[in-house]
Amino acid sequence: MAKKATNPTKSLKIPKIIILSAKICTFISTKLVTKFAARLFTTPIKHKVPKRELEMDAKSIQELLYVPAIDKSVVTYAYGQSLRKVLLVHGWSGRGTQLFKIADELLPNGYSTVSFDAPAHGKSKGKTTIMSEFIASILEIEKQFGPFEIAIGHSLGGMSVLNAIKDGLKVEKAVIIGSGDIIQDILEEFIFKLGLRKEISNHLRKAFEDQYKVKMDDFSAYRAAQKVKIPVLVMHDKDDPEVLVKAGIHINENLEKGTLYLTEGLGHRKILGNQNVIKNILEFIKIS
Repeated sequence: MAKKATNPTKSLKIPKIIILSAKICTFISTKLVTKFAARLFTTPIKHKVPKRELEMDAKSIQELLYVPAIDKSVVTYAYGQSLRKVLLVHGWSGRGTQLFKIADELLPNGYSTVSFDAPAHGKSKGKTTIMSEFIASILEIEKQFGPFEIAIGHSLGGMSVLNAIKDGLKVEKAVIIGSGDIIQDILEEFIFKLGLRKEISNHLRKAFEDQYKVKMDDFSAYRAAQKVKIPVLVMHDKDDPEVLVKAGIHINENLEKGTLYLTEGLGHRKILGNQNVIKNILEFIKIS
C-alpha cells in the first residue's frame, strides 16, 4: 500500500477569506466572479528563497533577460561552466533555484545548468503570468544561452517544456516531473478549491481564450506530447495531492518515446530532492 504524503506535500489550500470573496462575487454576477477567478489563477505566490537554495543562488551568474515576445524580462541563473547545458524550469510559484538538488548532481557529472525566474516569479518583476509566458521565456533563453542537451521541468514547468519542444525548442531529451496535463481539468480543480460551481471553469476558459486568442486545450500536456519525438522521462508520485498521478500516466501514453517512473510518498515537491529520483534522471540522460 502506498505511503501517505507527509505534511510538506499536502495540497495547497486557498485561504478562507479568498473563498468567501469568490462566493460574494458569485452573488453579484458571473462576469465578476470570472474576472476575480482569472486574476487569482494568474497570480503566483512569491516565496522567500529558502536557505537550502542559497548556495545555488550565490554561485549562479544572474542576468536580466528581455523576452520580446511577451515584452517582459526574466532573471536567469547560469550555474556551472560546462558547455553541456541543461535547462531547468520551475513550476507555479517556484523559483529558478528550486531544482537545486538536481543541479548540484548535474555539475559533477559534466553538465552546467541554466534556469530562470518566470515572469511574476522570484526576482522577475510582475504580478501575473500564464503558461504561454513560460514557453516564450524558454524559447528566448534557448536563443541566448543554448543549445541545451536536456530540458527538465517541474509541474507547470513540465507542461511548458513539452509545449516549448512542440514550438521549436531543440533538446536531445527531456524530463518532466509532477506535470499537469489537461487544461480543463486544471481549471475545474481550481474552481472546485474556490468552492464555486463547475460551470464557472468554462467561463474562465473562455475568458482566457478571448484575452489571449488561443485555444486553452492546445496547451494541454498530452497534446504537446503527441508532437514530441525525442525520449522523455515522465516522473510522478502516486501520492501527489496537487497533480494526480493520472496526469503523468496519460502524458506518457501520448509520447512516442516516453518512459514512466512512478514514486510513492514524495508528493509534489519532495520528489525534486529524492536521491533515487535524481539517480534515475542521471541514468536516463546518460543513455545514448
